[in-house]
Amino acid sequence: METIDSIPTSKIQRATRLISTGVKIGGNYLKYYGEKITNPESARDNLNTNNAEDIYDGLKNLKGSALKVAQMLSMEKNFLPQAYVEKFSLSQFSVPPLSAPLVVKTFKKYFGKAPLDLFDSFDANAINAASIGQVHKATKDGKDLAVKIQYPGVAESISSDLAMVKPIAMSMFNIQAKDSDKYFKEVETKLTEETNYFLEIAQSTEIAEACAHIPNLRFPKYYPELSCERVISMDWMTGKHLSEFTKINTDQHLANKIGQALWDFYMFQVHQLRKVHADPHPGNFLVDNAGNLIAIDFGCIKEIPESFYTPYFELAEPEKLNDPEIFYSRMEALEILSSKDTPQETVYFSKLFKEILSLLTQPFQSETFDFSDETFFGKLAALGEKYANDKELRKMNVNRGSKHFIYINRTFFGLFSLLHDLKATVETKQFVM
Repeated sequence: METIDSIPTSKIQRATRLISTGVKIGGNYLKYYGEKITNPESARDNLNTNNAEDIYDGLKNLKGSALKVAQMLSMEKNFLPQAYVEKFSLSQFSVPPLSAPLVVKTFKKYFGKAPLDLFDSFDANAINAASIGQVHKATKDGKDLAVKIQYPGVAESISSDLAMVKPIAMSMFNIQAKDSDKYFKEVETKLTEETNYFLEIAQSTEIAEACAHIPNLRFPKYYPELSCERVISMDWMTGKHLSEFTKINTDQHLANKIGQALWDFYMFQVHQLRKVHADPHPGNFLVDNAGNLIAIDFGCIKEIPESFYTPYFELAEPEKLNDPEIFYSRMEALEILSSKDTPQETVYFSKLFKEILSLLTQPFQSETFDFSDETFFGKLAALGEKYANDKELRKMNVNRGSKHFIYINRTFFGLFSLLHDLKATVETKQFVM
């Protein structure tokens, strides 16, 4: 397996790596312009494939926030070309890990001790490696443990990494420079929280205890005495990653069972706890041999303020969505519409968000919902493509929406995507909004 002996940690080193990636992308475009003349049908697909590979290869050795952004983008299946989704999805739990010598060095730096000074056994070769940390297997007092070690320099490089990827994100998602700071600050705050492993242990323990009553859902136990700010020790949980499970499962009843656990887990968090596991990608969930869903990573938890929760979920009710006065009021509360808007802007954004909400809230409109419905996800993809190519939208010079949309929408898009991969039918009306 390919391993990494060092990670660029200084701003200059990381910027240099990104610049070299940019040069490769420039070369891909030159190749594309030539190929478009001779082979126009495949030129764009080849460009997307080459760009996705070069961007991922540039980010995978940087680790940290730059790679985390790729991981977040891999969940945008309805808005990114498939080549990007496939390549960026590798960042969920399959990137080159730190070499064994660097693991020991890193462990000593964070803990002040070598791994074998704390554990009865410790495998210096990583089992899984992702954007912020990698996981090793260890034993202590007869227990199998998973030990997650954060990559060197990740926490310190968040701000500079985001500054480097900001122009790309602004272009990709049509974010205007004016008033954009609140969105990037929200992402920076969440990424900073993800590097605080003391906070992750506290969040994990709190949510595991609160959700212990949900059927077919399991959590690892955490061991603070074997953890520190950059190292977490927890029970080793045996199971298949959700993406592996969906590829081989042929039991519809089991798919529905896992899907129901996933739905109940998220709805309870959102509607009862007012905070939610906002990183719903397959690498954060396992399925064990007994058909239980296991949640294994709580670094990204989004608290939902009442000022956002109330208008957001009121618009999931058709009678309120279709009441012009209520609709406009809630759109103002969510910072989508403003009293300063021109009549043209009011009409345009009212239509846009009503169309989006009418589609996204469909799972909440019946007792059950079949997430294998290709028609529903086809409409999502078509809607994403429609507005991605909307020239009128790109002319608008004001960013729309509360900063809370970033992680709440990410949560629901990710949840819907996981349920679609499972092809699960779930009961959607258990929790009162």
